[in-house]
Amino acid sequence: MRQPLAERVRDSLRLRALDARDRVSGRADRLVPPRRLDFAGHSDFVETGDEFLGHFVELGGLEPHHAVLDVGCGMGRMARPLAGYLDGSGSYDGFDVNRDGIGWCRRRYARHDSFRFQVADLYNRRYNPHGAHAAGEYRFPYDDERFDLVVATSVLTHLLEDEAEHYLAEIKRVTRPGGRALVTFFLLNEESRRLLREGRSALLFLDPDDHVSVVDADLPEEAVAYDEAWVRERLPGADVRYGSWCGREPSISFQDIVVASKPA
Repeated sequence: MRQPLAERVRDSLRLRALDARDRVSGRADRLVPPRRLDFAGHSDFVETGDEFLGHFVELGGLEPHHAVLDVGCGMGRMARPLAGYLDGSGSYDGFDVNRDGIGWCRRRYARHDSFRFQVADLYNRRYNPHGAHAAGEYRFPYDDERFDLVVATSVLTHLLEDEAEHYLAEIKRVTRPGGRALVTFFLLNEESRRLLREGRSALLFLDPDDHVSVVDADLPEEAVAYDEAWVRERLPGADVRYGSWCGREPSISFQDIVVASKPA
């Protein structure tokens, strides 16, 4: 539901004041978006990016010379830590439906010659309701087998089944033999369904016994969960590390992390 005008104005003024305070105190980072622009949530921008760099290295086998594709890159939450990790022979490509985010990244990363950002004008009721093209038919604008590591964090958790299946096929296509893909999900399995029934989950999926479930029937892209068997069928041999979204302890992150290797 859209915020009332008065509430939006108050939020804008508050965030602008915090941005000004960061600039005065010297805390502003040129690769961290201003709070008023960060649609992904400013409070965890740096922390989450740093966390996932660790996952990219430890689970995804990332090395400084690798070529990385960031599917749904937003305002560079994953690009920021990668800018300090990849060396001169490494590269980063990212695409997103948010034009403002891509424009901001292009300006801020202009001095990083091997970092490239593209707009994907795709329809998504949650993030790009006026998009011209269907996500389920979108061909990633990259050659086959181009990337050592393809990452999609908090992307398939907002895609419906045909779109998610297509994205997984595209991720496979652009991953090099011997490369890996790291994708986050909300996975439905015996344990997560039990925790959902017990009311311990941070997200209340409506039909958790189905192989695909959403939290909001009117806006299904808000959050989408997939049966773990559905994911494993499409990413055979994948390494699954479980997150805390459903109330599971211990956990590796908030969302579940799935890492798939492409045979060499």
